[in-house]
Amino acid sequence: MKKNEQKQVTARREFLGAFAAGAAALGLASFPGAANAGAFLENSMATDESNPDEWFKQIKGKHRIVFDATQPHEIFPFAWPKVFLLTNEATGTGAKDCSVVVVLRHSAIGYAMEDKLWAKYNLGEVFKANDPKTSKPATRNPFWQPKPDDFVIPGIGAIPLGINDLQKEGVMFCYCQAAFGVYSAVVAGAAKMEVEAVRKEWLAGMLPGIQPVPSGVWALGRAQEHGCGYIFAG
Repeated sequence: MKKNEQKQVTARREFLGAFAAGAAALGLASFPGAANAGAFLENSMATDESNPDEWFKQIKGKHRIVFDATQPHEIFPFAWPKVFLLTNEATGTGAKDCSVVVVLRHSAIGYAMEDKLWAKYNLGEVFKANDPKTSKPATRNPFWQPKPDDFVIPGIGAIPLGINDLQKEGVMFCYCQAAFGVYSAVVAGAAKMEVEAVRKEWLAGMLPGIQPVPSGVWALGRAQEHGCGYIFAG
């Protein structure tokens, strides 16, 4: 192995080791300056001027469901919404009469980010998310504009499971700002970067059409208040 490659591998291992140590201590008290949970979350959340309560008013379908995506969980956060739509179609209710919400929270928030962030910050390693095509830590967002043959179901064929594909069918996606704040701080610390610089770059790289919400659990509550049944996306 060449000297430069050795340095890159060493740096990568140091980064992942530091991240693992930080992630293992994600209790709020472990973060400097977090005098209490409320203050920590307020300082961690990304700034957003939209009104998420208004966003939830789009839930008007005859059949309403919210999927709780807490971790990558292979393809399930995207397969189950598709199955919900397909089986409702088969039983007489088309996608336009269904309301489907997917809440990306905790370590599933990476799916709200574009490819270049996955590559730069090794998000497949950070979030323990494998690429379905390679079964190795993803260096791209596997569920944003995937290739037509990325998801092939035996006996059925290729199935469009990309976030962009599901959005076209009316599926609503949101991501947890609290998790965004925590993970951006941990990643910045491990990489010895300024937290605000990382957050600014991450914000610029969030995918279109995905609504920021104060927290994932807040969003799950709102979705159920609007008549959605709850399903764990795992």
